[in-house]
Amino acid sequence: MDADELKQRAVAEIDRLAETLYGVSHDIHAHPELNFEEHHAHRVLTEALSNAGLSPQRKAYGLETAFRADVGAPGSPTVAVLCEYDALPDIGHACGHNVIAAAGLGAGLGLAAVANEAAGRVSIIGTPAEEGGGGKIALAQQGAFDDVDVAMMVHGADADLTEIEAIAIETLDMTYFGKAAHAAAAPQLGLNALDAAVLGYVGVAALRQHILPTERVHGIFTNGGGVPNIVPQEAASRWFVRSPTAASLAPLKQRVLTALEAGAAATGCSCTHQWAPRPYTDLRTNGPLANSYVANAARIGRRVCDPRQLGKFVVGSTDMGNISYLVPSIHPMIKVAPDGVAIHTQEFTKWAASPDGDKAVLDGAKAMAMTAIDYWSDAALRQSVTAAFNRNR
Repeated sequence: MDADELKQRAVAEIDRLAETLYGVSHDIHAHPELNFEEHHAHRVLTEALSNAGLSPQRKAYGLETAFRADVGAPGSPTVAVLCEYDALPDIGHACGHNVIAAAGLGAGLGLAAVANEAAGRVSIIGTPAEEGGGGKIALAQQGAFDDVDVAMMVHGADADLTEIEAIAIETLDMTYFGKAAHAAAAPQLGLNALDAAVLGYVGVAALRQHILPTERVHGIFTNGGGVPNIVPQEAASRWFVRSPTAASLAPLKQRVLTALEAGAAATGCSCTHQWAPRPYTDLRTNGPLANSYVANAARIGRRVCDPRQLGKFVVGSTDMGNISYLVPSIHPMIKVAPDGVAIHTQEFTKWAASPDGDKAVLDGAKAMAMTAIDYWSDAALRQSVTAAFNRNR
């Protein structure tokens, strides 16, 4: 059976499952869960896999809310289709991970219907905690991608783009320690930890005008003391430090930390810091694999543009970047919302469960499935994908 016939069969299977996929998307959307707490989504997705005749590994790789299901002979060209399903505090699925999960499920099931005939292997991997928890990194550390040749997922946006402008990020937690005193009776006896945190914040604010236009630093106070009439003996802040690549992030991290530590020095306080254990790298899109996705999306009526040519960028950070350092990967953006509706907003949350969101589920599943079939059936494409990956490394 040639590639076109395989694609037709996979697409037909996805169409047959349309109502199931919509139901999964809406169910996850209606039950938003935070990092590593996605028990409902885990159950919904693994039950859907079981109902389709697959045997998902639940709680995979030691993570309670991860899963994996494989179809096809081990050793065959292996395509991993990734599902994300965690939400954001307060605004739910404002990143549209319900769409990602259902599209990944659909692509995986469409590919499962043809994998053996195509002499390929599909791995449907449930990856929790993308919103800061680094679930994919934890999975990679446990060997989840050791037998994978390429990885792919689609992410909702307000445009169809070949990639997200994903930049490297590390999270920094600062804690300041001072000395409590009565703020009215004897303030001279205290050392104000909140003052230290504020001065550190001001130091970073001054630093911002002297960093690259492509770099970002933003933070919040997570502890500002208890009551106003007691000099705070402890305060804390959390920071996101971002730079275009993992390499350029390293010097920026030190500059930010120095500015924050200066607040403690200025007030006579002390401080400690903790960098998050799973930093996110930049995303390295595999060109030949992305070109295949663009061509297949065009077959179903979606025009996917290079953000540099269109002049439209979705900027953020994702642990998919770390996977792109391990195996050839793509992370295209699929239009879910009208132009100008940004992800991580309440408005985008509504669009993620709209008819446009449902269309993105089906179209994303089809485009990924057809791209995987190209990879399975075209030896020249596999060679090009590997060569491009090795050049990027």
